[in-house]
Amino acid sequence: MSDYGCQNMAGKMTRVLMRRPAQSLRNADPKQWHYNHLFDAEQAIEEYEAFVGLIETSGADIVWIPDDNDDLADAMFTRDASLITKAGAILLNMGKPLRAEEPQLHGKILTQAGIPVLGHLSGDARIEGGDIIWLDENTLIVGLGFRSNRTGVEVLQTLLNPHGVEVLGFDMPYWTGEAACLHLMSVISPLTETKYLVHPPLIPAALWTLMKSRGIDMVIAPADEFEASFGLNLNVLPTQPDRCIMIDGFPKTKAVMEAHGTHVDVFPGNALCMACEGGPTCLTNPVMRQAIQERY
Repeated sequence: MSDYGCQNMAGKMTRVLMRRPAQSLRNADPKQWHYNHLFDAEQAIEEYEAFVGLIETSGADIVWIPDDNDDLADAMFTRDASLITKAGAILLNMGKPLRAEEPQLHGKILTQAGIPVLGHLSGDARIEGGDIIWLDENTLIVGLGFRSNRTGVEVLQTLLNPHGVEVLGFDMPYWTGEAACLHLMSVISPLTETKYLVHPPLIPAALWTLMKSRGIDMVIAPADEFEASFGLNLNVLPTQPDRCIMIDGFPKTKAVMEAHGTHVDVFPGNALCMACEGGPTCLTNPVMRQAIQERY
């Protein structure tokens, strides 16, 4: 049985690609990397270890990308540089120039871990993993904004259509501008295959209509906490259906999920997630999740 191929968003996560922040984060110039006033490298590293503890408790096996003092400060956000499908890994092409070397690094580590590379994006074709959601095993949704584009979607279609996957692109809004990072997963976080935590004002209307047609239950996150968290209250990571991890400090969002039957684990994330604009989904790239039919 294969130990890679993640084509759903909330099945039990059994294997995941991660990278501990270390010297590369310590060396980072906050202004250059677009980190805000909450940034503290040593505190961020401590917060990351609390997050690792929750991942280990979930039972997922971690495939580690080493920090070899390569100055890739954002490489701790492993979600963005590759997409791992049943047919193999696709190395993506980053919209943030400082992250251009990350897909090649992913390719090296994934190959060592026994995961073949199906293909890669290059040139003008750009996709970041935070813009990708599996609506179901055969439907891949991509948010088209400042980090991912239509040409990238076309390349994904070429790579994945032969394997029975349809790729659909939806235009994202401007929100706070080019320098900020509004990924699709900044406004939609699946909690189960049919229940999503959402921020409706920033969801493309056509995508909202599609999700409703699929019978997805929309759990609306509190708008004030969305604004206060730069969207990170919505950045929640399912480790299995109806059990997720989020950063601490947004009790109303946590309570809304719990009221809809989702167990929520929290960790401190001010210096790591709030400062560097990436939450627990960004810090993980699921290599393998159980298929939905295997849950019972």
